Amino acid sequence: MLIAPALPWRVGGSPIGRYCVTSIGSPSGEGAQDAVLPRRFHTKVEVRWSDMDVFQHINHARMVTLLEEARIPWLFEDDRPTKGLRAGCVLADLHVQYKGQLRHEDTPLDVAMWIERLRAVDFTIGYEVRAAGAAPDSPAAVLATTQMAAFDIDTQRLRRLTSVERDYLALWK
Repeated sequence: MLIAPALPWRVGGSPIGRYCVTSIGSPSGEGAQDAVLPRRFHTKVEVRWSDMDVFQHINHARMVTLLEEARIPWLFEDDRPTKGLRAGCVLADLHVQYKGQLRHEDTPLDVAMWIERLRAVDFTIGYEVRAAGAAPDSPAAVLATTQMAAFDIDTQRLRRLTSVERDYLALWK
């Protein structure tokens, strides 16, 4: 597969920090604009020394925290259409598969995220985590999914995603 060049995510015509959007071209290498996989939001996440366990790789509980830290700039920053989820969004399900070890020296981790499933009140995020400097088409060391649900804190009930939230999330499907 041909890797299309990273395109900075733009809001109001200006790129946002260190985040970028990538898409994978067609298997023939032609038409790199025609994505066969979802657009992916990439961010870098620093590994702390305290994230390591006695075996010198990132501890499972810490990996879950690193995934959380990765989705914050994608979904919860002020300029995102999904910033309203900061007021209420709960983790409903989590799956993590380890395909390889990640260590402190692999920092900053490259975390790619996209939407696997989008429904009325929830959405599932897919993740691929690679060591710093790993090729984008190399096997990911960690594969994960999190199902997130919009939640109304005042009523203590799930709420429907707004049309603006759904439209933004649908861009990543």
